[in-house]
Amino acid sequence: MAVQRTGLALLVLSFQTLGIIYSDIGTSPLYVLNGIWSAAGPVPPKEDVIGGISAIVWSLTIIPLLKYAREGGTFALFQGLYPPVGFESAPTYDSMLADRRLVQCKRLLMIVQSLFGTSLTMADGVLTAAVSVTSAVGGIAVAVPSVSSDVIPISIAFLVVLFIAQPFGTNRLSFAFAPITFVWILLLACTGIYNITTYPGIFRAFDPSRAVAFFIRTKNYDYLAGILLAVTGCEALFANLGQFNALSIQISFAGFVYPSLVLAYLGQGSRLISDGPNIISNVFYTSIPGAQNGPLFWIMYVFAILATHTLHLNARVSISDLRSLRMRHTSDTIEGQVYIPAANWILMIGTIIMVAAFQNSLQLSNAYGFAVSTVMFTTTALVSLQVVFVKQRPIILAILLFLFFGFFDGLFWGASLRKVPMGAWVPLTIGCVLLLLMVFWNWAKGLEETFDSRSRRQLSDIIVGRTEEEETPEDDMEDARTLFCLASDGDEKGADEGRRELGRVPLLAVFHRMAHEKGVPHSYISFIRQWPALPTFAIFLTVHVLPVAHVTLEERYVVKKLYSFPGFYGATYYLGYREEFAVEIDELVKRIDAVEAQVDPAHARNIIPQLHDLARSHTHVVPYYEILAKEGGAGKIRAVVNYIRKLLIEDIYRRLRIMFPDTVNWIASPDRIIRIGITARL
Repeated sequence: MAVQRTGLALLVLSFQTLGIIYSDIGTSPLYVLNGIWSAAGPVPPKEDVIGGISAIVWSLTIIPLLKYAREGGTFALFQGLYPPVGFESAPTYDSMLADRRLVQCKRLLMIVQSLFGTSLTMADGVLTAAVSVTSAVGGIAVAVPSVSSDVIPISIAFLVVLFIAQPFGTNRLSFAFAPITFVWILLLACTGIYNITTYPGIFRAFDPSRAVAFFIRTKNYDYLAGILLAVTGCEALFANLGQFNALSIQISFAGFVYPSLVLAYLGQGSRLISDGPNIISNVFYTSIPGAQNGPLFWIMYVFAILATHTLHLNARVSISDLRSLRMRHTSDTIEGQVYIPAANWILMIGTIIMVAAFQNSLQLSNAYGFAVSTVMFTTTALVSLQVVFVKQRPIILAILLFLFFGFFDGLFWGASLRKVPMGAWVPLTIGCVLLLLMVFWNWAKGLEETFDSRSRRQLSDIIVGRTEEEETPEDDMEDARTLFCLASDGDEKGADEGRRELGRVPLLAVFHRMAHEKGVPHSYISFIRQWPALPTFAIFLTVHVLPVAHVTLEERYVVKKLYSFPGFYGATYYLGYREEFAVEIDELVKRIDAVEAQVDPAHARNIIPQLHDLARSHTHVVPYYEILAKEGGAGKIRAVVNYIRKLLIEDIYRRLRIMFPDTVNWIASPDRIIRIGITARL
């Protein structure tokens, strides 16, 4: 759901984006030119520098300026093609979903592609923090060479501080660090303007033919992998739409960040041409105007370190692959601003391992970029599909868009692919492992939800009254009706065998429906078949989390009476994304009072006191699945398949479900929760 802002609020949101989005692409000038021309190598010729800077300028123009800040991350794009269900009936949300779905047979391919992009973005986040921080901290060796051996320990210590700050949330961090990032990017622009005066001829870099001539002349395709470093972080402009909105990102990038970065690279190129031998060792820090140990140097050094603060997991976690992780929303106005403790600490550990293993920013930059280029190509493909299936534009427009941006994405991807043996295999491996985990979880969770859906029944299929021959005068009274539970779905409703009489237990029970499906939840079916008794009042509760921070108390619960059975109700609990899961029984009871008073005021006066009395000792009933793998078929191949399925479902998925239950974010007393055991063969 897009964040809507106008006027001053939009400008404030645009300013906030500086504190979150640009920690990667905004700190790229720290290492890009040394990623193209090694500090240990010769000084490049003047025309090569102009050509390289031209390639950087036009890469910034084509990739982040023209392409990004449009639609959202890879999984958000996938959900645009296959929108999730569940919000259409919400009283506080007008669904905008249209009939925009692709053929379902293509869904598996699309979800794997989207999850791979998401996995690589997460993997790249490990290297993003490592490269940015080590490059920023490494500047101290320029001013104080004696501490060059301490750069890695200092970087690790600083990373720990950065990740400890993440629980404060996007909203607070953006307000705290937006001024810092603003000053940092302004310093880049100012030093760039000053450096340009040393060689104004660098403006020839705006001619794109200089970039083309650079690659033709050098015949070195690997230079493109270094130029790719200038646009790493551009995927954050895409992925952070859940935390901001497209217009705020466009304003901050096009109006401030983009021109400042261009000036910074032009300035560095000018200094490299005019004073190459003294600059090549560390282009960024040695090109700072003034003395290498002067005031401006240390100001730039401090702001460079502070600008690397927001290296966290930029993802909207509204997908089933991560929904069982404990998360905390940090904003009342923007749904996508979340903090996930497990993801934060795993990312911190991975980043520290990367810094310790690669030892310096040059080796880290060799491993960097492959994940970004792959995500770039993935988003181009998904955006092209959205042009046709979501935006309803002509297919020729989608083809042209894919050919144009896909051409440049393909060039960068090919260059970064050559870096796999030099370290790019690390994010590729991490991404593949994450992909396998998410695909596996998605597959197994889909089997469980399919089982839950198929196991649902209508109340009339499992509970019946007396036949006409068996009816007594007392059965005419609604509260006195004798009800029976059918032992199995295939029993005849009038048969004496295969049914058990149901008594009434003085209890108010809330049966939770874990999936958004119609029918009685499996937990209720198992409940009455194991204990042949009906609670006096039964509420079948469905929960919907809406894309708003808070839902008013008046709109939170919707209750309907099930007329076939006295004391039975269907209820929907609408929850804001910042609200804790805590079912307010008193509010549910008020809704039931209103429903009963409207349907039958005379009868309501009799049951309402009993309802209020039982509500004081209510019980929540949730299913607990004993997950087993379904076996089938014969033969050696089938035996192997059955063994693998059993290993995945029983030994891995079942254990993970215990570790990460659907109720992980519930706030309820364990004394009020009954878990009904259900054997689920998947």
